[in-house]
Amino acid sequence: DEVLKWKSDHPTAQTGDFAQTAAFADIIVLAVSGLVAMNAIQIAGPQHFNGKIVIDPTNPIAKDPPEDGVLKFFTDLNESLMEKLQKRTPQARFVKAFNSVGNSLMYKPQFPGGEKPTMFICGNDADAKKDVTQLLELFGWETEDMGTAAAARAIEPMCILWCIPGFLHNSWNHAFRLLKK
Repeated sequence: DEVLKWKSDHPTAQTGDFAQTAAFADIIVLAVSGLVAMNAIQIAGPQHFNGKIVIDPTNPIAKDPPEDGVLKFFTDLNESLMEKLQKRTPQARFVKAFNSVGNSLMYKPQFPGGEKPTMFICGNDADAKKDVTQLLELFGWETEDMGTAAAARAIEPMCILWCIPGFLHNSWNHAFRLLKK
């Protein structure tokens, strides 16, 4: 219903199912639950990811409820969900981004003092990371490249830390910032 209404409000826009959208896109944002990320790639057609930048905001959040505000993951610190997704679609150019902030802060986040928050990214393709960095700058973020896809093992758990104030105090309006001297 929502898509149909949006389409009627925007008659020149295009819509499509996962496969059509992945085939059409220059950049894919894999904005799905980590639990269904592999299935979403399968439904979209893994071949449609070949050579394309895939912004990966997924987190391996388990079905279990948080304990004392702390989420549980279905992965461990030895292999991230992003690494698993990259193995599933080796020709895709994955860049981990947007996984440790709420959707209301993804675009043009505003904080006291005007300081930009830091978005930590990683991925195996240097050119893809440059393109995503440019997009993040346009979105109002400072970017910190943490290296290859293996760094997602550290970036994905930042989601747990980001969510704790939300679960414990209903405070969801925050982001991380890396301070350098």
